[in-house]
Amino acid sequence: MTRFAAPIAEQIWDMKYRLKEADGTPVDRSVEDTWRRIARALAETEAEPAAWEDRFYAALEDFRYLPAGRITAGAGTARSVTLFNCFVMGTVPDTMAGIFDMLKEAALTMQQGGGIGYDFSTIRPRGAPVAGVAADASGPLSFMDVWDAMCRTIMSAGSRRGAMMATMRCDHPDIEDFIGAKADSARLRMFNLSVLVTDAFMEAVKADGPWELTFGGKVFRTLPARDLWNRIMRATYDYAEPGVIFIDRINAANNLAYCETIAATNPCGEQPLPPYGACLLGSINLARLVADPFGTDASLDEDALDDLVATAVRMMDNVVDASRFPLPQQAEEAAAKRRIGLGVTGLADALLMVGLRYGSDAAAAQTEAWLRRIARAAYLASVDLAKEKGAFPLFDAEKYLASGTMRAMDEDVREAIRTHGIRNALLTSIAPTGTISLYAGNVSSGIEPVFAYAYTRKVLQKDGTRTEEEVVDYAVQMWRETRGDAPLPDHFVNAQVLSPQEHVKMQAAAQKWVDSSISKTINCPEDIGFEAFKDVYMQAYETGCKGCTTYRPNDVTGSVLSVSEADKPAETPVLVHEAEAGAEVVYMSEPLDRPQTLEGATYKLKWPDSEHAIYLTINDIVVGGRRRPFEVFINSKNMEHFAWTVALTRMISAVFRRGGDVSFVVEELKAVFDPRGGAWVKGRYIPSILAAIGGVIEQHLVAIGFLEGEGMGLKSDPQARVVGLDTPRGRPCPSCGQYDMHMSEGCMTCTSCGYSKCQ
Repeated sequence: MTRFAAPIAEQIWDMKYRLKEADGTPVDRSVEDTWRRIARALAETEAEPAAWEDRFYAALEDFRYLPAGRITAGAGTARSVTLFNCFVMGTVPDTMAGIFDMLKEAALTMQQGGGIGYDFSTIRPRGAPVAGVAADASGPLSFMDVWDAMCRTIMSAGSRRGAMMATMRCDHPDIEDFIGAKADSARLRMFNLSVLVTDAFMEAVKADGPWELTFGGKVFRTLPARDLWNRIMRATYDYAEPGVIFIDRINAANNLAYCETIAATNPCGEQPLPPYGACLLGSINLARLVADPFGTDASLDEDALDDLVATAVRMMDNVVDASRFPLPQQAEEAAAKRRIGLGVTGLADALLMVGLRYGSDAAAAQTEAWLRRIARAAYLASVDLAKEKGAFPLFDAEKYLASGTMRAMDEDVREAIRTHGIRNALLTSIAPTGTISLYAGNVSSGIEPVFAYAYTRKVLQKDGTRTEEEVVDYAVQMWRETRGDAPLPDHFVNAQVLSPQEHVKMQAAAQKWVDSSISKTINCPEDIGFEAFKDVYMQAYETGCKGCTTYRPNDVTGSVLSVSEADKPAETPVLVHEAEAGAEVVYMSEPLDRPQTLEGATYKLKWPDSEHAIYLTINDIVVGGRRRPFEVFINSKNMEHFAWTVALTRMISAVFRRGGDVSFVVEELKAVFDPRGGAWVKGRYIPSILAAIGGVIEQHLVAIGFLEGEGMGLKSDPQARVVGLDTPRGRPCPSCGQYDMHMSEGCMTCTSCGYSKCQ
């Protein structure tokens, strides 16, 4: 009997978390093997590993505790990867050498799979003088472009997709350029952007006062605070960025305010971190802890919750010692503070099971109570660890208890910390859980509402066809199992019907007992007025949130996945050429991720008068039900060919991964003329060896059905139109090609395959 609550859960496990050999042969024969692998790896740091291994396994069993994806995929594999989810890099020096040292550190971190955050406020503004070189500074945005290119390069080299956060203070002279950067759809695509908003700025906005833009003690410009606030709001209203981070509140609420200053966060914003700060993440699955779901005595099993939290804290503390780190500074920072980020998933499902409507006052109060219980259990568990293993090295009892959220902590917890110390400086955070929530049986993500009760997912088969599969929310499935066809109760609500104010209310309720921050999206209707939209951010500030991320579907950002009254999306539209309605082409907004295995073909090209043949391997991927080229490898023993074959391999592969009609590559290659003369091959004159390569690629595209025949490619990428929908559906998933993307937990997420830019 399978442990998976839904077919999609097993597919996510097999695709993302199951340990396999390099050739794809499974090492983890079952999900129980995966749990055992993780439990054994995290117990190895214990004095009695065998005893703790079984307890760790019990916590993982049936998806009750969900370590973040990097831990689940990497623990116990002996791979050179970090188990930490996110990093904030060192402070960027305002020198050319220092900036590029930071770029190198970022590349090394991303190569191991870490998402990174940077504060670019430390770089002098555009036009400021540069001493000694008689030149003006190019400004932080120009260097962000360099970071963006680096991230794309790391991705194209086959690494995990990159995720970066860039922050800038609201008083930096280039803040207006930063706010408007994403208006250019081709710029800074690897970054999430957030403005560091201070309390002084918010007071100036409310008072309609002036605001100075300064750097290095010099005032560059003064403008009305409301004008700058309106520019921030208009940008995020139009294209969902930048986000807003209330940075003074973050520093005031930091337990480590006595020894660090925070100026940046990880890519999804739930982890504000100091320079070289690192954090690992994990989530308690509240949906698995509800006793008598939908019954008259339905409630969360709080004793089970306390026990599970204690075990999870111990497991996460062990990750600090078990993980590798890309940089020694990150290892030192993690060891000095032993920061962890324990959060929740399945909150909305748990609320439904106990009879509460997400967004109601009662649900907000229950959320606050559950998160308070988790915080208490986590802090007391960390105190017990301190008794056994020692407090974190930078612990100072009086300074710690006078800092941040500790000032509001229950007195018995404060006294325990004063007496025994605490192992982990910060313990709670609510991270994006889109993929692990699917893996756990499609429980609701993080503290987000249920997105849809059910939807139809198109599943790619090995022969390139797609079958349809219903994906049902975990709570809805439980209702069906216990109540049959009885209609859902009135308190069942999903993201489609909630107001922005209800979203903010839930975020604020959870934030009270989360010592780091929360990754959450405030979904706004497309027709919300601009003034009402601004009120959402002011509500978030006034109710104690540490940041705010909204999403309003429109022509720029794309539409959120829409669901019918039965919560099933409409049929996926087909993108076709205006010029040739018989050819089906899928367009990507970002490069495709490379699957573990690809099917393809290898061709031998023998050029006359050349001693060595050229071999072309073309691998394909299936997107939108159609097979299309994904990458090319061109090899030859002739070393004279080495440089240009490598360059051609990289360039053609990069074009293929962008999607669209890539047949223009064939036509351009076939048109290359070699002034030294071509050659006759099989009765046909070929003007150059590059033209011959183009012919081989064309042969392959015809064979897989991408082109209808020889010579039928286009010389330029065609315009496309959407067929089958009266309204735009937004962008397709860059991983599976389906139009099932929606904004959740601050990041665009695909409900069909679990893809998320931020995970």
